[in-house]
Amino acid sequence: MDKSSTLEYINQMFPTEASLSGVEPLMQKIHSEIRRIDSEILAAVRQQSNSGTKAKEDLAAATHAVEELMYKIREIKTKAEQSETMVQEICRDIKKLDFAKKHITTTITALHRLTMLVSAIEQLQIMASKRQYKEAAAQLEAVNQLCSHFEAYRDIPKITELREKFKNIKQILKSHVFSDFSSLGTGKESEETNLLQHLSDACLVVDALEPSVREELVNTFCSRELTSYEQIFEGAELAKLDKTERRYAWIKRRMRTNEEIWKIFPPSWHVPYRLCILFCKKTRKQLEEILVNLKEKPDVGTLLLALQRTLEFEDELAEKFGGGARSKEIISEDDIDKGENNSQLVSDIRKKYERKLAAHQGTEDEEKDGNKDVSVPGAGFNFRGIISSCFEPHLTVYIELEEKTLMESLEKLVQEETWDIEEGSQNNVLTSSMQLFLIIKRSLKRCSALTKNQTLFNLFKVFQRVLKAYATKLFAKLPKGGVGLVAAATGIDGQIKTSDRDERVICYIVNSAEYCHKTAGELAESVSKIIDSQYADGVDMSEVQVLFDFNLHALVRYSFSLSLIANLSAVSQDEFSAVITKALVTLVHGLETKFDIEMAAMTRIPWNTLESVGDQSGYVNNINLMLNNSIPVLGSLLSPIYFQFFLDKLASSLGPRFYVNIFKCKQISETGAQQMLLDTQAIKTILLDIPSLGRQTSSAASYSKFVSREMSKAEALLKVILSPVDSVADTYRALLPEGTTMEFQRVLELKGLKKADQQTILDDFNKLGPGIVQPPVAPPVIPAAPVPTIAPAMSNIASVSLIASGEDVLTRAAALGRGAASTGFKRFLALTEAAKDRKDGPFRKLFNA
Repeated sequence: MDKSSTLEYINQMFPTEASLSGVEPLMQKIHSEIRRIDSEILAAVRQQSNSGTKAKEDLAAATHAVEELMYKIREIKTKAEQSETMVQEICRDIKKLDFAKKHITTTITALHRLTMLVSAIEQLQIMASKRQYKEAAAQLEAVNQLCSHFEAYRDIPKITELREKFKNIKQILKSHVFSDFSSLGTGKESEETNLLQHLSDACLVVDALEPSVREELVNTFCSRELTSYEQIFEGAELAKLDKTERRYAWIKRRMRTNEEIWKIFPPSWHVPYRLCILFCKKTRKQLEEILVNLKEKPDVGTLLLALQRTLEFEDELAEKFGGGARSKEIISEDDIDKGENNSQLVSDIRKKYERKLAAHQGTEDEEKDGNKDVSVPGAGFNFRGIISSCFEPHLTVYIELEEKTLMESLEKLVQEETWDIEEGSQNNVLTSSMQLFLIIKRSLKRCSALTKNQTLFNLFKVFQRVLKAYATKLFAKLPKGGVGLVAAATGIDGQIKTSDRDERVICYIVNSAEYCHKTAGELAESVSKIIDSQYADGVDMSEVQVLFDFNLHALVRYSFSLSLIANLSAVSQDEFSAVITKALVTLVHGLETKFDIEMAAMTRIPWNTLESVGDQSGYVNNINLMLNNSIPVLGSLLSPIYFQFFLDKLASSLGPRFYVNIFKCKQISETGAQQMLLDTQAIKTILLDIPSLGRQTSSAASYSKFVSREMSKAEALLKVILSPVDSVADTYRALLPEGTTMEFQRVLELKGLKKADQQTILDDFNKLGPGIVQPPVAPPVIPAAPVPTIAPAMSNIASVSLIASGEDVLTRAAALGRGAASTGFKRFLALTEAAKDRKDGPFRKLFNA
């Protein structure tokens, strides 16, 4: 206890003075406890001293015990060695006796087997001389087993003598068997009733001999069976292509006639299978010679008939003996030649539906076949193509006939095309397009049933040429005329006159070209799946698809930059054009031509002599009628992406045309300008309603924005014409900041100012410089479609650009697509009121709204 704890303890024990009487007893108790603890400490110290001494004694005792154990182990090891030596001395003589017994037993067994071998060889010799094949076959097995026991004694003279004798006996048996089999097929089997049984027993001997003997016998038999075949069909009479079917009839008849006789061969020999393989190889060799030696091109009908019969024969062999993977399906049976009237052709196609033609070409293929394990049916050998492959190099005439037929069918389809769609049709595609691909699919089925190698690849190239020819036909059907798009950009007249029927035909051509683009890709995919893998990479329709493709992005850029005109001739020199692109551009050109007629009517109106502002002019009504007649039809026939392109072309064409046409008018009075401004607002409303007329408003936002910007330029121009003479320059700079001095001079002429007044205003205008240039307004963003080549006819635009005369026209064309300045009423009113008070009149009423 610390000091404070001790004091607390004492105070606790003696809280009062009276309790001090107990101090003495407490002290006695504490002394007693101290003495007890001292005794315990002393006892513990003594005990610890005694434990150390005992531990030393225990360690010494353990060390002594270990020494005794080591001594006993050495003693036991010595006794074990002595025992081993004693056992070896006892067994030494017994081991010698055991080896002697083993050698004597081996010698007795070898002598016994040698006796049996000598006896068996003598018996086998007797059986061989008597041609007892059944007994000899069993004896051969026994002798072979006995000989296997003497492999280690090959150098012993007696064994060598016996083995040589056995070899001679086997050779004798082989010669007897071959001699007896030479009579098979000569008619002796009908005279000698036991000949077949005798030859069946001989087969047992052949199985007991080496495997090479069996191979030799089967090959000899098959060659002898086909000797008459070679003699018959190598003659001048039957060595013809049209006699091919008789070859297969001959082997079928031969196999059917000798089926019972050939049962003497064990099933494991597969003699009919081996005979058919050899027949196929000989037949292919003879057919190759016939095809090579033809002086003229073979008749297509004869060639295809021979090939078809060959394929049928190969299928029969493959089904009979197994082996050879079947060809993949081309198209489901539901799609087989819908509308085909020739039922026999359909039947033939279905018969040949799953055939596969393997590539067996020339000597290399024969060597490969020779290396295959043909002893077992289906073990790596493929009957399909073993004969028919020799026709492959000579099927060029067939491809030429297919191409001629397809081209004639194409001409007939185009001639019979009505260029109209039946009511209720959903896809709005020309009949000739669908019929053309139906004919192509039939041609593909015919060819794929015959071959899936080079010939099919050549036919695919024919398909490409046919589709290119069809693209040319569609292109030629489009209305011809000037390049209206360049006319819109340069002010040069160019017209393509299109009737309502022409517009529908153009839409049908667009839809048909889109159908051809899609179906051509599917056709290439189908061909790549069924054609041999080595040709699959070359199956590509992109060259043809580009003929039907839609170059939207390139033409949108063309609409806003004349710099592209000079490069169009270098874009594509290919005669096959982007049909869709050209067709849609032609649609725009046709509407441009109709619009130009009304613009010409606009220039003939005496704007300088109008007395009052009335309703919209007649040419505006005609434009409205023209668009109401055309746009709903186009919207119903064109897909959204093509209609969007059409809208953007109109937006980039009609607005600038109207702007340029204002400059073509003669002098315009204030009343005439107000009337023209009213007409401008009406035309703007009409153009903005085009997406609604076509019932396709998905892309109307960008179109409407662009139309508003283009038409605002015309509004701004008319506002400049309406402005007072003393503020016309300021108004022009404010509303048309990108305008040129030449245009400003033309505005002064439209206002009817004299030359002297014009010159004064022009001088002041030039001193002040151009107006504040607004940032150019980009044309509406059109998503880019796949970029094919542009129509070759478009390359003529480059020459048209050379006709442009006048720097002002080219400058205006280059500025197409850029937005005008603000057309706000307050800004214009502030400028005009500063010069002249115009609180009344139709002009003010027009803008009050």
